[in-house]
Amino acid sequence: MPDFLYLASQSPRRRQLLDQLGVRHEPLLPNAPGDEAEDSEALEAQLPGEAPAAYVERVTGLKLDAALARRARRQLPDAPVLCADTTVALGRRIYGKPLDASDAARMLAELSGRTHRVLTAVALQVGNKRLAALSVSSVRFAPLGPADIAAYVATGEPLGKAGAYGVQGRAGAFIPVLRGSYSGIMGLPLFETAQLLRAAGWTASPCNKTS
Repeated sequence: MPDFLYLASQSPRRRQLLDQLGVRHEPLLPNAPGDEAEDSEALEAQLPGEAPAAYVERVTGLKLDAALARRARRQLPDAPVLCADTTVALGRRIYGKPLDASDAARMLAELSGRTHRVLTAVALQVGNKRLAALSVSSVRFAPLGPADIAAYVATGEPLGKAGAYGVQGRAGAFIPVLRGSYSGIMGLPLFETAQLLRAAGWTASPCNKTS
């Protein structure tokens, strides 16, 4: 097996978490000619009545399929491909990335003072073998006033994040109770990811720097 894998994610947090595991990785992103057909919004569209767990697992699989096609199209060296997707759910209602600051404020107001779930699905393709795992954590927000929400949204941190917050950032001050995987809430559950790599026969030596 190669001593590196492809990470099909633009998230700097996922890169940092893979570094924490000591896994050498290369980005595999849709930023080259021929990638125009990859519509992330279409991939992330929720099906009618779809439960949050089914949704995040399906989207992760679709993103992994797109990454594999990207690797083949670019004729890149064969190596495992890792993909992950995170969503926030309040009951069966899914909270993806906010469209803008107003949408972020709406999400935070709805999550205020309530307990929600954070679901992160991980999928790893090694040759013809696909391995997958799901991490589910619960997070309780303290009650947030309009001024708290406005100040947080003004930082720009909620944009680009499922549920309009980042647990590793300023939103950590809103969370009195967290149960589950902190790294999973960040976007890549370390335990589950390490388990998938071991199951795939990963034997690469740890390193502290991406190539």
